[in-house]
Amino acid sequence: MKTRRSILPYLIGMVIIPFWSCGHLGSSKDMKEAENRIVQQNDGSISLILDKAACYSDVSNPSNNTADWDIVISKPGRFKVWLSSATKDTSFLHYANSVRISLLDDRLEANPGCDKIVRNSNEVHYPYYRADSYMGSIYVSEPGEYNIQLISEKVIARNAVPNSTSKVDDTKLMSVMLTPATR
Repeated sequence: MKTRRSILPYLIGMVIIPFWSCGHLGSSKDMKEAENRIVQQNDGSISLILDKAACYSDVSNPSNNTADWDIVISKPGRFKVWLSSATKDTSFLHYANSVRISLLDDRLEANPGCDKIVRNSNEVHYPYYRADSYMGSIYVSEPGEYNIQLISEKVIARNAVPNSTSKVDDTKLMSVMLTPATR
């Protein structure tokens, strides 16, 4: 009779622990990281919105301000990289320095121009227009999780207060878009 009592807690533990652990997979940190990953869409595109990035501001040198995203690529290949800005001036975007985008060993660097103007975009409101700038292309050979980094003075962390000048207000960085390159 004594052995049944000593075995009973172990049996209960063996039954309850698996049910409890299925609802508690991973730590809260792991869950938060999973929520922050940007997953490739069915059409192969990846949209990286600045408000969803981890942003870092360098007060002494704003040209080193950085935005990072963790992305999941399920359909590898060559991607065209576009930078979207909200602008009042459709002839000049007022970026003081070139913008740098890095993914794996690929590094793109360009001074954004107005390659495409989107007049009736839902992302921006009057007096702004959406201006898309072609940054170049990158190649990803295998599916997996990657980190993409953007460096520009237009990256402003949520808790940082930007210097208020009219040129800063003329153009605001909104997002980075990766679209599959087709031949």
